[in-house]
Order: sequence, then C-alpha cells, then structure tokens
Amino acid sequence: MRHDAVVRQPKPPGALSTGVRRLTLEAAGVTLSGLLAEAPGGRPRATVIAVHGGGMTAGYFDGQAHPDLSLLTLGARLGFTVFAPDRPGYGRSAAQLPGGQGLTEQAEVLEAVMERFASRHAVGAGFFLLAHSYGGKLALVTAARAGGPLALDISGCGHRYGVEAAELPRIRTGSDRLRNWGPLRLYPPDTFRSIASLVAPMPDREADELARWPGLFDELAPRVRIPVRLTFAEHEAWWLHGEGEIADLTARLTAAPLVRVEHQHGAGHNISLGWAARSYHLRALAYFEECLAGTPDPRRR
Repeated sequence: MRHDAVVRQPKPPGALSTGVRRLTLEAAGVTLSGLLAEAPGGRPRATVIAVHGGGMTAGYFDGQAHPDLSLLTLGARLGFTVFAPDRPGYGRSAAQLPGGQGLTEQAEVLEAVMERFASRHAVGAGFFLLAHSYGGKLALVTAARAGGPLALDISGCGHRYGVEAAELPRIRTGSDRLRNWGPLRLYPPDTFRSIASLVAPMPDREADELARWPGLFDELAPRVRIPVRLTFAEHEAWWLHGEGEIADLTARLTAAPLVRVEHQHGAGHNISLGWAARSYHLRALAYFEECLAGTPDPRRR
C-alpha cells in the first residue's frame, strides 16, 4: 500500500511526536524555546542541533502530517540526541526580540546554546548542525567562527539566489507558494493544516539581511574548516543549483576538508515536511555517522 494512501486521524496543531518534549533554555541573555528528543538511556552518539529556516519554528523538524516526517524521533531512534531550538525572534524569544537578530548575533546565541546545552545534557562526541534555508546561513556563519560543531548538513540554502532582488521580500512573507513548496503531491494530505502553528513572521532584522547573503557567503566560505554537506531539492526554486553554480559554490569552501552536494528527488524547498523527509533525514544522519568515524568518542577515553 502506498504510504500516502493510509488513512490517519489528523493531529491537532501544535501536537508533538511521541518521545519529543518542549525545552526552554537561556543562552547569551536570550530565553529560547525548542523541541528535544534524547537518545535512549541518555547516552547519545552525538547531538544534532536542528536549525529551522525563516518563517517557520522548530516544529519544522517534527512534522505531524505523517509519522515518517520527524527528524527528532528518527534521530533519537538511531542513537542521536536532537535539539531543535526556535531561533532568536521566534517562539519564546519573539516577545523579547520583536525585531529578531542579524546573523552575527544569532551565531553568538547559537554558540551559547551549544555550550549551555552541553552543561545540562550528555552530548556524546559533540555537536552536528543540521539546518534548513535561512538556518543554513546561520550554520555557515557559526562554522566560520572559532570552534563550533563537528560538521554541517544544510538543505535549501545556496550562495546565489535564483530570483531577482525585487522578489526577495516574498521569501519573508512566504507568499510564493510554488517556490516554497513545489508541487503539492510532494506532501502528505494533512500538511497545510498541521503546520498552522509552525508558521511565524520573519523578523525585520533577519529580512533586512536577505540581499546581503551572496557577498557574505563569499567572505565567510574560506573560513569554514569542517565538513559540509549541502542538499538541494529537485524542485528547489529559491537558489541556483545547476552544475556551474555548484562548482562555483564548492570552489569557495577552500578550507572545508569535505564538501558534498546532493540533490533530493521528489522534494520541494521544505524537504523535512514532505514525503522525502525520511530519505533526506536518513542520508543526513548517515553522513554524520561517517563524520563520527574520524572523531574520538569521549566515552571511550
């Protein structure tokens, strides 16, 4: 039977998958909300920090339209702890930071999040960042700073936009349905009802930086010194990802020991909310397993 043919009782907006709980954490003076799924026994192989994109909250990584969508539950079953924070300006911090923060400030907060999380939870071999869209920009900025995660896995983020500058405000408002989602057949039937509580306005300071990204990427790319995996959906329309653009992008990541670019068949920009979510998440976690092969395990010291 096709998985999209299974009749399931719709879940109420805001529901969480079994084993996922809400967590509030203070970092760099900002109170952040988020979602947490811990590895069995509290002994993770490593910890994945899942960073959502613009106009969405952390629930992006715990999609409720079908059980196969949740990165949090899948990661925990495979021995990873997964924490998906609401970025500054979203969730709990929206009232504290109504205008949001720019990428540099968000990177400082994300570094503090990892430090604070490690002081309260077992993290295994260390942190991986799995990021989507605007969150991918934040992951790259964070990786370009001193220290940080073991590796990056980024979807829905490139270095050159596939739209004219005048169209960038449509990213902020989410008004371009086709570019955000692609064909509706890529998503479970209950998707757009179930994400009602996940959608949030992009804060002003975040939106103001959209046009600066290509130049900023060129500045920070040579400073990224950890493995990077980039995934573009088959129906990705916000970013250029043809052969020439990919060659130019990877050539700029000169210090990264590994740069891998993949294309996800049967997916739109919001990969983690579509039928392709499980395939993408499994590939991302397999990539993290590869990275762990060369990382000392602190539990074996």
